[in-house]
Amino acid sequence: MTVPRSEYPRPLLRRRDWVSLNGEWEFGAGDEPRFDRRILVPFCPQAQLSGIGDRAPGDVVWYRRRFAAPDADRLLLHFGAVDYRASVWVNGVEVARHQGGHTPFSADVTHASRGRDNILVVRAEDPLADLTVPRGKQYWGDRSESIFYTPTTGIWQSVWLEPLPGQYIEHLRVRPDLDAGLVDVEVVADGRVQIEASLGGRVVGQLSGAAGQGRIPLREVVAWSPDSPLLYDLEVKLFDVSGQEIDHVTSYFGMRTIETRDGRVWLNGQPYVQRLVLDQGYFPGGLLTAASDDDLRRDIDLAKALGFNGARKHQKVEDPRWLYWADVIGFLVWAEMPNAHRYSPDAEVRLAAEWKEAVLRDRDHPSVVAWVPVNESFGLGPPTDRGAQSRFLVQLYHLTHELDGTRPVISNDGWEHALSDLCTIHDYSSAGQIARRYRSLDSALGPAYSLEGADQVGGAGGPTRAAYLPGYRYRGEPLLLSEFGGVALAGSGGWGFAEASGPDELLRTYRAMVDALMAPGPVEGFCYTQLTDIEQERNGLLTFERRPKVDPELIRPITQTPKRR
Repeated sequence: MTVPRSEYPRPLLRRRDWVSLNGEWEFGAGDEPRFDRRILVPFCPQAQLSGIGDRAPGDVVWYRRRFAAPDADRLLLHFGAVDYRASVWVNGVEVARHQGGHTPFSADVTHASRGRDNILVVRAEDPLADLTVPRGKQYWGDRSESIFYTPTTGIWQSVWLEPLPGQYIEHLRVRPDLDAGLVDVEVVADGRVQIEASLGGRVVGQLSGAAGQGRIPLREVVAWSPDSPLLYDLEVKLFDVSGQEIDHVTSYFGMRTIETRDGRVWLNGQPYVQRLVLDQGYFPGGLLTAASDDDLRRDIDLAKALGFNGARKHQKVEDPRWLYWADVIGFLVWAEMPNAHRYSPDAEVRLAAEWKEAVLRDRDHPSVVAWVPVNESFGLGPPTDRGAQSRFLVQLYHLTHELDGTRPVISNDGWEHALSDLCTIHDYSSAGQIARRYRSLDSALGPAYSLEGADQVGGAGGPTRAAYLPGYRYRGEPLLLSEFGGVALAGSGGWGFAEASGPDELLRTYRAMVDALMAPGPVEGFCYTQLTDIEQERNGLLTFERRPKVDPELIRPITQTPKRR
């Protein structure tokens, strides 16, 4: 059997030697260990590609498989993501516990492994009815409804082994400085290191010495952007006291700056209009897991063919391989945390802890240009307690900047911002209403559209939401419409936020909306809803099977309409 998702799972820290544990595992459900079925990892049991396709496998599931331990002084076991709580045993010895359904974890299993015959067992608990768990768009009901979709339980990203020497490179952090023409590199290891940075096969910077923090001036300085996604290769070697090479890793980086000032976004020192598409990262057959690495790349290629220069990855911490392709192809990314849907003190702790893990995992990707810890006040508690909401949003804002001070942070995408580096608004109004509203800041910062039923800003049928929470106000940050559109084709068998009679009307509606946003006024960028249909929601520019509803050659020039000043 061909091993699914056999590409190297961790693009920012690569080694030559590794062993994929993807493939067929024993599987079962229930409070006690049970292995009465077979499952294809890394696909979750709800997904058809897993070989099970059961929408409700149970809150507790079990996995088991045998593996041969490769010869090594040390052996690490890696999980890309297990939703939501995971316990792991090797040969009956518990080696790991992890909470967080979207972030990776590892275990040193050297002491537990025993040569060529080992038994690996994983218990995953995903309490579907617990709305304080960060789950994003995974629905907790019996069937998908509205903006929520089939849930994911258990293993849904790659599992792999990494044989290592006794001393090895434990961590690598890369911080490019475009303005200074250098890159700061931090290597966590015990020993001496040699680091080479290269561009197009030419060595452009070197550093050697004790592991730790170092600075490499670059002889060639080239900026990364969606139009010119040039990446530097990085090679790090670790040597023991005798001068023998004992470990070797490779990585890459891109030189770019992203900042907000004077009401605009600046990429590499130039004003830049972000033309994003909402991408929720659901895939045919695999749900949150793409069937192949090519499928991850294809989504970015399709979005660029439609004229978009980036995506807001909505309520999902995406597979690192998707971010790798965004780096390689040149595609901006707003990285967003899946939120809970009910408030509790524990929910705050869970979200902050997992968000920290997500930022640490992804902060070295040049494609990531914004952090989004919260969307539309999901899980922030009752609207009567605005003080508690703003306190937590400010806490997340400062936490994110402490972890990474190089990118803007959006405190609460859509409305009810506290401290925020971008003012982002969700508005599913008609093109005419968008044109009237976004002529000026005063009208743009009025009550925001709500998903709960209003069909126009301030219209009957649903509440409206303020752009800022009490005690906070607009401070000159760039304003972007980070959700709009959502137009479905009539007769699609699902729903959208609006409806077009056919492809021609969809094209006319899209043109009118983008023209309105790019007209003179305060809007400095947008994010259209959405890239693909997903289950009952049929408002994608592509079907769920990735077939365009309108010729991309017609969509692209509209998406790239110049901003008029």
